[in-house]
Amino acid sequence: MTVLVLLGVVALVVGGCVCVVWADRGGPGWVRAVAAGTLAAGRLVRRTGRNGRRGLGRNGDSSGD
Repeated sequence: MTVLVLLGVVALVVGGCVCVVWADRGGPGWVRAVAAGTLAAGRLVRRTGRNGRRGLGRNGDSSGD
C-alpha cells in the first residue's frame, strides 16, 4: 500500500514538472494552471524546509560550522 502511495506521489511530481516545461513553451491554459500550482507547491515546500533547519550547521549541529 505504501509503495502505491509513493508511486502516486512520484507520478504527480513528474507530471507537474512536465507541465512546467510545457507551459514554458506555450502550452494550453490547463497546463499553465497545473504548472502554476506545481511552482506554488515547490515554493511552499522550500519555505517549510528552510524553517525546519534554521540555526543548524552543515552537520546538523547548532555550532554553525
